[in-house]
Amino acid sequence: MDSMTIIAVASIVTAGITTGFGVLGPALGEGKAVATALSSLAQQPDASATITRTLFVGLAMIESTAIYCFVVSMILIFANPFWNSVIAHAAGK
Repeated sequence: MDSMTIIAVASIVTAGITTGFGVLGPALGEGKAVATALSSLAQQPDASATITRTLFVGLAMIESTAIYCFVVSMILIFANPFWNSVIAHAAGK
């Protein structure tokens, strides 16, 4: 295998692992947050506006982690910073 193929395979595998782990954590966190918010709403229905507002802000913060992991995986696939190094090294030979 040449260095271009190794970099391509490593980038694709890393992007897949990044997306997999980066989505698993926020999904579990969002499920726990919604379950806790629903039990809080069942116990204190008068505070529904505050609980709902806080829930949505929390869900947005949790979801940002998954979005960052997705952006990193897209950079690894489409705008890999290692390509320039490999191309320069291959041109130097």
